[in-house]
Amino acid sequence: MTRPRLRHLAFVVQDAKRMADFYRDRLGMEVFHQDPDGSHFLTDGYVNLALIQQRLDGDVATGFNHFGFEVEDVDVTADRIAEAGVPRAVARATDRPFAEYRAIDPEGNWFDLSAHGFLPPGIAD
Repeated sequence: MTRPRLRHLAFVVQDAKRMADFYRDRLGMEVFHQDPDGSHFLTDGYVNLALIQQRLDGDVATGFNHFGFEVEDVDVTADRIAEAGVPRAVARATDRPFAEYRAIDPEGNWFDLSAHGFLPPGIAD
């Protein structure tokens, strides 16, 4: 890999199971992970789709949430991002094993950076 690859999209949804069933049954995606909160994670074999279950006690509205890039070296990429005048990427505060770092673009859109990809450890891309 010589440049970052877009590999992951995430949406906050009201009914993650229903949405996952739709993408699985109608578009042939494969569910590869489900969180205890009901969030579902699917893949088409190249791009992963995170359907994050909206929580009533949460502060995130439904809709687009973030996207993610697979990169060769997170530190090098984080330095390049910071050179553009945005905050340096930081370690994600989550127990999900899909992405190591969170960053923002100049307009405040979230994106993840991962050197190992966006599938759980042990599942090959």
